[in-house]
Amino acid sequence: MIRLQKFLSAAGACSRRKGEAHILAGEVTVNGRVVTTLGAKVDPETDRVHLRGVPVDIPEQLVYIMLNKPEGVVSSCRHRGEPVVTDLVDLPQRLFPVGRLDKDSTGLLLLTNDGRIHHRLSHPSFDHEKEYDVTVQWPIADQALADMERGLPLSGVMTRPAAVKRISGRRFRIVLMEGRNRQIRRMVQKMGNRVVQLHRIRVAGLTLGRLPKGSWRHLNPDEARLLLKRLKLL
Repeated sequence: MIRLQKFLSAAGACSRRKGEAHILAGEVTVNGRVVTTLGAKVDPETDRVHLRGVPVDIPEQLVYIMLNKPEGVVSSCRHRGEPVVTDLVDLPQRLFPVGRLDKDSTGLLLLTNDGRIHHRLSHPSFDHEKEYDVTVQWPIADQALADMERGLPLSGVMTRPAAVKRISGRRFRIVLMEGRNRQIRRMVQKMGNRVVQLHRIRVAGLTLGRLPKGSWRHLNPDEARLLLKRLKLL
């Protein structure tokens, strides 16, 4: 028996916190009856769970995919009128992206049907590194890189310290342990510059390597094991 909100998260229906909101809003049924108690437990083997009338099940086969996201594709399961990352992966399982890369950015994106990993990779409290290769429009000063490394105020909240390494006059690499909305683009803009290319090359110990743009592959057993161990799920 597991808590209902944990079941919803493990099934990939939503995060655990969002699951609590769905339960309190009366949007979840168990065996045909609305459940509004956060402490309620379910048996994944026998209980029938629906969220807003849609059946929810924990997948039997867990799939972990690495995609090199190209430009112009949205990191979502569906987006009206625009191509989405799940269109690029031809598999029968219902997959969802873990975290986001904005439409104009490229690089490493994980897709899975394992609902447990989304919160643990996305939330800054778990301290998982994400590394980006960044090219800007004009040469960027050493002081600007140092300021980004120390942290900058964005919407009144300081960014966490980052590791920054210059590659050339207009190119640098940055390692973040948070993922605020368009964070790198906003940091560079604050320095009076503009990002022209943003490419993610590493997430939580997984590296993109030579995977061609627009291509995907399954994580190998060692990579999947490393990911789950880092997320304290093994």
